[in-house]
Amino acid sequence: MGQPVREYLLTLCVTVAVTYLLTGPVRKFAIAAGAMPEIRARDVHREPTPRLGGIAMFGGLCAGLLVADHLRNLNGVFELSNEPRALLSGAALIWLIGVLDDKFEIDALIKLGAQMIAAGVMVMQGLTMLWIPVPGIGTVALTQWQGNLLTVALVVITINAVNFVDGLDGLAAGMVCIAAAAFFLYSYRIWFGYGIEAAAPATLFAAILMGMCLGFLPHNMHPARIFMGDSGSMLIGLVLAAAAISITGQVDPDTMALFAGGERNATHAMLPVFIPLLLPLTIIAIPMADLVLAIVRRTWKGQSPFAADRGHLHHRLLELGHSHSRAVLIMYFWSGLIAFGAVAYSVHSASMWIVLAIVALSALGLVLLLLPRFTPRTPRWAEGLVPPRYRHRERAAEAAALDASGREPESVGPIRVGVSGVNGATAVGPRSRFPDRRKAESAR
Repeated sequence: MGQPVREYLLTLCVTVAVTYLLTGPVRKFAIAAGAMPEIRARDVHREPTPRLGGIAMFGGLCAGLLVADHLRNLNGVFELSNEPRALLSGAALIWLIGVLDDKFEIDALIKLGAQMIAAGVMVMQGLTMLWIPVPGIGTVALTQWQGNLLTVALVVITINAVNFVDGLDGLAAGMVCIAAAAFFLYSYRIWFGYGIEAAAPATLFAAILMGMCLGFLPHNMHPARIFMGDSGSMLIGLVLAAAAISITGQVDPDTMALFAGGERNATHAMLPVFIPLLLPLTIIAIPMADLVLAIVRRTWKGQSPFAADRGHLHHRLLELGHSHSRAVLIMYFWSGLIAFGAVAYSVHSASMWIVLAIVALSALGLVLLLLPRFTPRTPRWAEGLVPPRYRHRERAAEAAALDASGREPESVGPIRVGVSGVNGATAVGPRSRFPDRRKAESAR
């Protein structure tokens, strides 16, 4: 078991490195190509920022698949299954449509059609739902048309759910990375814990998806230097959907050999075994809730479901008074709680401690959600690891300087945000280091 873990780690590291190293050149290319749209009313950022980050993420996907194909333990995924090729075909198509949209703003209905075609391409190559496990009933086999329609629907819904939450710096990449980590833990347990090789493709997809997001996040955290755009959000949404379809519709729960007695009673008793049916939903629970609320909100107002607005969950957090970074961290917290809580319950469903821990963390999340002005006090030994605004001694020194001088200290003066050069890089700093500089300049 140790050897596959090292190979997964190698695949993850290569994907992270390739994505990270490609993002810088892709940013310069996006600026040169003019893929820097004007600020829209619903946007949170205030400076034109290049898109096309999905180009680097697609490069990381290709690199991860290429490395995995040459590793001894992971090579069997490509030999015994056509799912990696199906994923690459669908990902290439949806990525190309996303690149065109980032540059030319394609109509929403055309993108929807392209998403359905990309899902159909994967279905034609074998990445489809064969059956679904239903607690209380058992394993329900699907007809070919039922499996195909369910697969296309899941792909389209997941892509749009991820696309809907891509509204703050680092939000979509971080949430999908959390989801991929939870998915990796579960699918790895199914593969090596129960010896089911059909779970191997989903495990590989989850590891590569983590690498794509981790490699892009350093460039995309607030303040973002580049956005993933639709070329990135639709791509990672499709990869996440492919992993969910693979582990849900390709792995037969009956092969786990955990049933005893009647199938109906055993299925009901072994509810955690059927977590593949629930885990994809819990992983995209936050994006899915945002998607459903957006459709209801826009339809209620008589607008198109595809009309953009500022009513998403992350916009609501900003309206409550949370900062940009804190709103993103709150969304991370809830995504991780739901996804990892589902995985933990699948492992030890009889443990009351897991339920109590989830309830306690949920209460903590509600407290943080309702206290947007709360600033935690960092211990002195950890002050060097946190941003300056959380350092108690620096805040105390600034307050003392303010009391002594009777004016605002220089270190917390008004902030100037400008554009430097042709690449759109922002320069942030104090308006003036010397209080009397502006007077001197005006006197000249």
